[in-house]
Amino acid sequence: MKIEFRHKIFLALLLNSAAIVLCILLIGSYYGARHFRGYLARVEAARVSKLADVLGREYAKRGNWGAVLKNPETLMGLRWFGPGMPPPPPPPDKPPEMAGAAPPPPGLRPGGPPFPPLALFDAGKRPLVPSGDVSPPGSYSFTPVKANGRVVGWLGLKKFGERPFHHLDVEFLKRQSEIFYATGLVVLVLAGLATFVLSRRLLAPVRELERGTRALSSRRFDTRIAVSSDDELGRLAGGFNAMAAALENHQKTQQQWLVDISHELRTPLAILRAEIEAMQDGVRGVTEQALESLHQEVVHLSRIVGDLHDLSLIEAGSLRSELVPVNPLKTLTETLDLFRRRLELRGIGLELQNGAEETTVWVLADSDRLKQLFSNIFENALRYCNVPGRLTVSHRVEGGELRIGLEDSGPGVPEEALTRLFDRLYRVDGARSRESGGSGLGLAICRGIVESFAGSIKASNCSGAGLKIDMSFPLHPGPGA
Repeated sequence: MKIEFRHKIFLALLLNSAAIVLCILLIGSYYGARHFRGYLARVEAARVSKLADVLGREYAKRGNWGAVLKNPETLMGLRWFGPGMPPPPPPPDKPPEMAGAAPPPPGLRPGGPPFPPLALFDAGKRPLVPSGDVSPPGSYSFTPVKANGRVVGWLGLKKFGERPFHHLDVEFLKRQSEIFYATGLVVLVLAGLATFVLSRRLLAPVRELERGTRALSSRRFDTRIAVSSDDELGRLAGGFNAMAAALENHQKTQQQWLVDISHELRTPLAILRAEIEAMQDGVRGVTEQALESLHQEVVHLSRIVGDLHDLSLIEAGSLRSELVPVNPLKTLTETLDLFRRRLELRGIGLELQNGAEETTVWVLADSDRLKQLFSNIFENALRYCNVPGRLTVSHRVEGGELRIGLEDSGPGVPEEALTRLFDRLYRVDGARSRESGGSGLGLAICRGIVESFAGSIKASNCSGAGLKIDMSFPLHPGPGA
């Protein structure tokens, strides 16, 4: 049989409460009876002490025990109630006609033990009644009976562990037990009600999480659950909300990604189709210029597909890169040499600070991917930098990292666009637009390459109204380390 979690919690709390109540009842019953025995022992010891004084005076009057032994009922009356007090009431099972009759000798009441709880001994602790009518002396606690300053006998009171309670004592303990059990039952019922309410309250966040999980599995990523506490369940609810927000953002990004990709591919394909159909219809001749236009669109499509392929491999962690100690400043210089002529023709001056070609540092990376990284950034500067303009390249070693900065002369980008500049297919309106020829994937590939080398990359607007790209790579001891 399948038991739901809320029922398990309820049963666990209820059984725990029942165990506590049972332990309290058992401990209370045990110590109640034990302490009651001690109380009775102290009371009887006080009475026996008084009775010993009375018997001592009786012995002093006659010089022997004859009068006491001839009238044991007197001893019984003195024992239980003291001189001048009425006899004890009959036990509940006595018939009414026995009420007011003299009490039986101690220990000989109906259903009682064969030996009395109280016995009289002489000065040598020998019983003053036939030995068959009393228990062995070792089962008694003795109180001396003195007359004229000397011990003339002993009054023995049977120890509680060797005789039962008086029927009134038993009745008292019975009533106490009933009170204990009734109290335990009431406490158990109240504990059950409290457990029910508590289990429902404790499991309310769990039920909310269950509802939210089912909603997420149905792709309702806008689902959120209320956080009503700051304990573990509250933090779990907060984590759920953060996960739902991340999934919702991922879904929106994925949808935007599909829209952007389809748009990127649709534009060059539409141009290709239009030009080919124009040639087929004879509207446009098959000339070298027309073929060059078609070739440019095919190159553009190939670049988009290649960038998409590289980016998917980087994000999946499947990009083939052999990480070895390399000098990134050397790779940076080599890449700059390839772009130097294009930058000059574009009207962009190049400034290389700190003598990068003379510095030797090592990072764990792949030289081909580093060249792709720097090439993408330089291509970005070629497309978007104002002309005439300037591109400044700098580096420094700081805190166990190599930091490389590339700063152009503008234009910059809005502050709110800086955090999204490395997103896939993201473009800033205005100067950095789709019309400049980029696929919108170059900087996203740059971020993937840098992070694959355990580095970081960020963009910021510099004081000269341009854009600055900062990269950092953890240093490596070098080859052979």
